[in-house]
Amino acid sequence: MILCCGEALIDMLPRVSQEGELAFAPYAGGAVFNTSVALGRLGAEPGFFCGLSTDLFGEMLDAKLTEAGVSSQFAVRSSRPTTLAFVRLSDGHASYTFYDENSALRMMTEAALPALPDTVSTLFFGGISLVGEPCGSAYQALLAREASSRVTMIDPNIRPTFITDREGYVARIKAMMSMSDVVKLSDEDLHWLEGDGDLDTLAGELIARGTKVVLITQGAEGSIGYTAKHRVTVPANKVDVVDTVGAGDTFNAGFLAGLRDAAALDKATLADLPEETLRSALAMGGRTAAITVSRAGANPPWAHEL
Repeated sequence: MILCCGEALIDMLPRVSQEGELAFAPYAGGAVFNTSVALGRLGAEPGFFCGLSTDLFGEMLDAKLTEAGVSSQFAVRSSRPTTLAFVRLSDGHASYTFYDENSALRMMTEAALPALPDTVSTLFFGGISLVGEPCGSAYQALLAREASSRVTMIDPNIRPTFITDREGYVARIKAMMSMSDVVKLSDEDLHWLEGDGDLDTLAGELIARGTKVVLITQGAEGSIGYTAKHRVTVPANKVDVVDTVGAGDTFNAGFLAGLRDAAALDKATLADLPEETLRSALAMGGRTAAITVSRAGANPPWAHEL
């Protein structure tokens, strides 16, 4: 099982009512939630671990997980409210305003971390779940506990407007990346974390700190994959973009599914990943994300759509 560890929330997407007024429609979302749903739709039979509310929005989230074939057996249930993210779209690109105080997501503690069976081979982390407390510390502790024996991947998916303690957040993300087998960053996120410099140099520095595989996405410019031995580029798929909501999350799912299909989701293989396996998994991530951006919202493809 690929266990996706991170936020589930409701994206409030802008709409126009029949009267012409601005309105917001609720959609199940969250970076890590979207990755789990995409993995489920690709047939990877993933799991999802998060603090989930029992309110009406929590029921929406639970229903979407079930529909996609995602196990929520490890989720921590509570009556605290669901996190809400109000979305603004500008030329198809999304920006977010979060309402997260005392939410089921944010208030999950290290004491709630589950004991994981051997059937869980891979853990995926990321998103705003690594910003707030106490949940950020809980996820960091889970990665530290499991990194030596299971495959780990992280995509910080940085939302600068949500971060109030930049120094503490950067320290956490860098510590988690150094323990992870796979790190994925957009080119913007890489520069936000690491400063100026060319992509090759900055990615090489991440590998020098302990990461085995670094993935950099560049939107319409495609993606680059790095290991200690290889540098692989894959062009973007040409599509008409509706919006970019969930694009990176779906890319992550496609990449992990590609590794799974190649029997490469183990620590030994990732430590010396063949160039063609890296290229194939990057291409799978790109194809999966291309379908998502061609339609509204975080609506990842099912396997038959690829």
